[in-house]
Amino acid sequence: MSQPTFSALGVNAKIVSVLEKQGIDSPFPIQIDTLPDTLAGKDVLGRGKTGSGKTLAFSIPMVSVLADGRGQVRGAKPRGLVLAPTRELATQITNTLQPIAEAMNLRVTTIFGGVSQNRQVQALRDGVEIVVATPGRLEDLVAQGFFKLDAIELTVLDEADHMADLGFLPVVTRILNATPRGGQRLLFSATLDNGVNKLVERFLTNPVMHAVDEESSPVTQMTHHVFEVKDVESKKELVRKLASGSERRILFMRTKHHAKKLAKSLTQAGIPAVDLHGNLSQPARDRNLAAFSAGTARVLVATDVAARGVHVDGVDLVIHVDPPAEHKAYLHRSGRTARAGAEGSVVTICLPEQRSDLKQLLRKAQINVSPVQVSANSEEVNALVGEVREYVKPKPVERQQQNRNNSSGRRSQNKRPVAGQKQGSGSSSGSGSRRSGSKPYSSAGRPGQQRSQRQQGAKQHSR
Repeated sequence: MSQPTFSALGVNAKIVSVLEKQGIDSPFPIQIDTLPDTLAGKDVLGRGKTGSGKTLAFSIPMVSVLADGRGQVRGAKPRGLVLAPTRELATQITNTLQPIAEAMNLRVTTIFGGVSQNRQVQALRDGVEIVVATPGRLEDLVAQGFFKLDAIELTVLDEADHMADLGFLPVVTRILNATPRGGQRLLFSATLDNGVNKLVERFLTNPVMHAVDEESSPVTQMTHHVFEVKDVESKKELVRKLASGSERRILFMRTKHHAKKLAKSLTQAGIPAVDLHGNLSQPARDRNLAAFSAGTARVLVATDVAARGVHVDGVDLVIHVDPPAEHKAYLHRSGRTARAGAEGSVVTICLPEQRSDLKQLLRKAQINVSPVQVSANSEEVNALVGEVREYVKPKPVERQQQNRNNSSGRRSQNKRPVAGQKQGSGSSSGSGSRRSGSKPYSSAGRPGQQRSQRQQGAKQHSR
C-alpha cells in the first residue's frame, strides 16, 4: 500500500506547494496519523520524540484552521497560540510555521524573554494571527494588557514533558485557563509523566491519541557507542579528535563554564566551535546558532539547556563529553542527531570511575551497548571521525579585545576632570553600578503580586 500524500490527507494546495519547494513531498508517520483528526477540529494528544515531524504535524492544522477565517477580522486579536519550553524551540517552530502561514495570508510572531519586549509588543499591536511563545514572557505581556487570550481558537502545547521538567506547569495551566473553552487543543509530548497527564485530563476534550513510537524508546537510526579512556588527558585528546570531522557535531557538557572553555579550546586548535548555555545573551545565542547552522562553526558545545531547543538538521554525531545525570537527558541530548529519518551516531565518553553509573543510565534508557577501550587514534574513533576538515586559523579575538581595553584605559587617563569634580572620583559611578547589576526583566513583572520562588525561577529560565 502506497504512502498517502499531503493532498490526500486534506492539506490545502497552497501549503502543499510551499512544502514541496522546501523538498518536503511526503508526510512522516506522526503527520499521517494526526492530520486527519487535527484538520477535522479534534483535540489530539500526539506522542513522538524530537525529530519525528511533530512541528509540521501541528503547524499545518494551525494554519489551515485559522485560514478558514470563521468570520474573524484579520489581525484583530491572536487566534492561534503555540507554547514552547525554550526560546530556541520557539524560534525553530516559528521558522517552520512562517512560510506556510504567509502562503495563507497569516502573520506569525515569536515572544520570549532575554530581549526587550518592545518589538514583541509592537508586533502584537500591528496585528498577528499566530503567536509562538515561552510561558514566562507570555504571562508577563498578558498581565500588562498587551496580549489577549480570549480570541484563541487553537492552542498547541509542544514538548509538554519538558515544560513539566522545568516547572512551568502552573504558568501553562493559568494560560490555558484563560483561553476559550471551546477552542481546539493539541498537545505533543515524548512522555506523559510529571503532571502532563493532568493537563490532558483537564484541557483536552475527548482527545484522540496518536503515538508513532514506544514511549522513551531510542531512535532506530541512531548508533550508540561508549568509549572508555584511561584518564583525563586521554579524554581531552579523544574529544579533540572526535570534534575534528568535517560534518556537524554537538558536544554536551554538564556546566556552562566547561562548555565555554571547551569551545574556546577547540577554536584555538583550529576547529571552529561555538558554545550554547544559559549565561549567553539572546543575541549571542542567535549568533552562535546561526554560525552552527551555516557551517562556519561545525561544532556546537552545549549544556542541557540546548538538548531540547536546538533543531538543526545534518548533525551526524552527538558526543556526551560529560555523561548526563539521568536517562531522559541522555535521550534528549542524543535526539539532536538521527533527525527526520536521517542516520546519526552518539558517543559517550567514560572515565573508569564513571563506568558503574553510566551502565545504570544506559539500562534505563534501553540502550544496549558495550564499552570499548580507546585512544584518540583507535580504529573505532577514526571510523566515526571520517574526513578531517582543514585547520582554520583562529581569529585574534583576545588581542583585539585587549587593544580596545588598553585604548579605553588611555582615553580615561587623558580625560580632564569636570569642573568641581576631583579627578577619578566618578560621581556617577554609583548609579552606573546599580544599572549594571539590575535585573533585565524587573520591569516586566506584575506589581503587587506575589510569586513563589519556583515559579519565578521557571519564568526566568523560559526567558
